[in-house]
Amino acid sequence: METSIKSIFAKKAAGFRLPRYAELPSVGLYLEQTTKYVNGILAPLGIAELTPSMISNYVKKGLIDSPVKKLYYAEHIAYILFVGMGKSVVSIDDISYIYSCQKNIYPCDVAYDYFCIELENMLAYTAGLKDTLENVGTTNTELKSMLRSVIICLSNLLYVECSLKEFRKRDSGE
Repeated sequence: METSIKSIFAKKAAGFRLPRYAELPSVGLYLEQTTKYVNGILAPLGIAELTPSMISNYVKKGLIDSPVKKLYYAEHIAYILFVGMGKSVVSIDDISYIYSCQKNIYPCDVAYDYFCIELENMLAYTAGLKDTLENVGTTNTELKSMLRSVIICLSNLLYVECSLKEFRKRDSGE
């Protein structure tokens, strides 16, 4: 019996959880370690891997703060995860702008944890695991609406990519 694409995506969504800020490594990681750590988190969703040179370029462009003595800490990793996912749906410049807006209002841990919860909420909704979207957070601002729209785009893009992969598999007889 053929498994529905929605149920395949639902399995991915149900099993996906981003580490919260307090769960990110509390010790600094070198670039290669950071890359491996981030890609391990993104892999279950099928998000394109980041390379060490990509992360270095984000630092050179000022999108991410420079590592401290070549070590990346929780704040760096949180932002790298946000960039790694968000770049699929908006430009790097727009990601940087959204991040700077968030930084002006919320500390990194609050903004990152909100992103985690909202993404998981949206994935579950897109996968049909929830009938309604939860209202995440305590404020309703235009910035929050914009960030939520980015997350909606990301969630829908991940569903489309999962669908395309499954259709291609079926067409090739796998």
